[in-house]
Amino acid sequence: MSHRKLLVLGLVLSLISVWYAFDLGQYLTLENAKAQQAALQDVIAAQPLQSSAIYFVIYVLVTALSLPGAAVMTLLGGALFGFWWSLLLVSFASSLGATLAFLVSRFLLHDWVQTTFQHRLQAINTGIKKDGAFYLFTLRLIPVFPFFVINILMAITPMKTRTFYIISQLGMLAGTMVYVNAGTQLGQLESLSGILSPPILLSLGLLGVFPILAKRVMAWIQKRRVYASWNKPAHFDQNMVVIGAGSGGLVSAYIAAAVKAKVTLIEKEKMGGDCLNTGCVPSKALIRAAHTVKEITGAAEFGIHAEAVSVDFTKVMQRVHNVINRVEPHDSTERYTRLGVHCIHGEANIISPWEVEVQGQRITTRNIVIATGAHPLVPKIPGLNDVNYYTSDTIWSLTTLPARLLVLGGGPIGCELAQSFSRLGSQVTLAEMAGQLLIREDEEAAELIRESLEKENIEIKTGHKAIRFECLHNGTEPDSQRVYLEDTAKKTTTVEFDAVLLALGRVANVRGFGLEELGISTTDRGTVEVNQYLQTKYPNIFAVGDVAGPFQLTHAAGHQAWYAAVNGLFGQFKKFKADYSVLPAVTYTSPELARVGINEKEAKQQHSDFDTKFEITTYKLDELDRAITDGENYGFIKVITPKGKDRILGVTIVGQRAGDLLAEFTLAMRHGLGLSKILGTVHPYPTMSEAAKYTAGEWKRANAPQGLLYLVEKYHRWMRHEK
Repeated sequence: MSHRKLLVLGLVLSLISVWYAFDLGQYLTLENAKAQQAALQDVIAAQPLQSSAIYFVIYVLVTALSLPGAAVMTLLGGALFGFWWSLLLVSFASSLGATLAFLVSRFLLHDWVQTTFQHRLQAINTGIKKDGAFYLFTLRLIPVFPFFVINILMAITPMKTRTFYIISQLGMLAGTMVYVNAGTQLGQLESLSGILSPPILLSLGLLGVFPILAKRVMAWIQKRRVYASWNKPAHFDQNMVVIGAGSGGLVSAYIAAAVKAKVTLIEKEKMGGDCLNTGCVPSKALIRAAHTVKEITGAAEFGIHAEAVSVDFTKVMQRVHNVINRVEPHDSTERYTRLGVHCIHGEANIISPWEVEVQGQRITTRNIVIATGAHPLVPKIPGLNDVNYYTSDTIWSLTTLPARLLVLGGGPIGCELAQSFSRLGSQVTLAEMAGQLLIREDEEAAELIRESLEKENIEIKTGHKAIRFECLHNGTEPDSQRVYLEDTAKKTTTVEFDAVLLALGRVANVRGFGLEELGISTTDRGTVEVNQYLQTKYPNIFAVGDVAGPFQLTHAAGHQAWYAAVNGLFGQFKKFKADYSVLPAVTYTSPELARVGINEKEAKQQHSDFDTKFEITTYKLDELDRAITDGENYGFIKVITPKGKDRILGVTIVGQRAGDLLAEFTLAMRHGLGLSKILGTVHPYPTMSEAAKYTAGEWKRANAPQGLLYLVEKYHRWMRHEK
């Protein structure tokens, strides 16, 4: 730090120290002003300019040094100087003091912060350059943060000093008027009974109501600003138009129709979206077939000897498609039409915040819900287009089992399908760039899944990245397909395969239906940017499901859809913030990995004092009677709670039917029930559900009241008449 900065910092700290050392704040209280009111008013009457100047300078110093008392000084100003003169003094003193604090903070912090956090601040700097004045005006009018925090934060951004001063002067004026007015009324108070007078009650009421009114005014201004370049229709054909008939779109349309709103659902491909056609339903049907193979090949453990297993992969895939066909009526156009939803097959294009065009028809609507889903990520790896590759969308077109299958990606989709194809007879290699499978999960949970996959002869290469594909031809047919994998030490290995499955994540569908033209922004993850109410920059346009994130789960999309539909149809009365605090997720490997809430890895990343604030209770499923009888006695249940409390913060389960076991914990978390309530609930014997009760018992044993138990032990000894 330069000598000049040290000098300025020393001066600021010295002034602050003097303030606290001599307890100067005691003189800036309503009680002191009331006691000295007559004398102060006499001084002000005799020397109005000098008194005003002293008040002005003190106010500037208090604000510039971020000392407590600005609000009290504003009230004092109203009580001593009257409304208009006090308003003039406070308005300019507060803005000048804030600007001085801004300049000092900029001088001391700006360069260091911008240099140290330049990558993280790029988006903030861009936003400040574009809309900084509006952001500051909103913060001044609706003080979400204390004013001194705003002064410091704005100082480290590219905002110009002139802009900061002018906007602060304007933004704080309304709030200053309310406080000064309250001060004038309190200055007239002569007894406690006077506090019940209408003027004082009105002034105090304004102090409480002003933030609410200011918030509504700013919302109205922002809304006008967003819609300024669009012409709103005088009449609307629909209450809601939903784009995309996956889980999020179907639930949004269903809710709208259930509350008698007029709703149109537009889908350009198949009703049911990814979940029905290429995701949840076909994958679980394939997993079921693979599980059957595993049960047959493992029957000898139960004393049952079966003939050698023969897999007819063509029929396996036929059943997968039959299952899709069986489930399809639940998501069909016919069903939703009966429910009151107007279904249209075609490509939607949003042409204004209230207009959607499809099949040459223009539909006007009060609200729009974007539920366009996502598609598999296909990376730009040299040679990929020359080999036989599939994604989670196209793998269902297979009719012949690949003898050698390469799976790229060790997330839930990669692990589930790798295990299934291995059980059906493929020689599977799974490559993952990260150091562990299922990177978001606890290491011990992911390791248990890895061990299970490796026991089934799946070759797993973590820490390996595909850098190049190669296809060698023998005439017109591929003779050999291979991938070059590079590990963290830059060592290269090759793997030959007959087909490769890309399971590297999914990319939100945000292009081709008008978002760019409307200026609706996306996040760093490529999803549509939404607020806590799932609104985009236009309050009447919502986004749900994979296109909005942050979770790519069917039930998460349905969960969001409720908020979008209700906020869209009834938001003028009450809006609801989307709540993800109790959102379960399951990876359908064998064993399954299920979780809800925070896991140990996340908790330790977020809390450096994890060991002192939280405790972990673990119950191993190899001790559960039903798991032993079924030959499924492996895995564990791990629960995170606050130290000494039974409130459930997160649960991770690895084991057979872990997803089913998770439901009890999810219910308990949602309704605030602790482990003691689970322990006190009768569970049927012998069932897997007893594992929840035994987990609660482990927590109870670790948190038993030792002092009380000592006294009880003494009591029982006395009852036995022992010496």
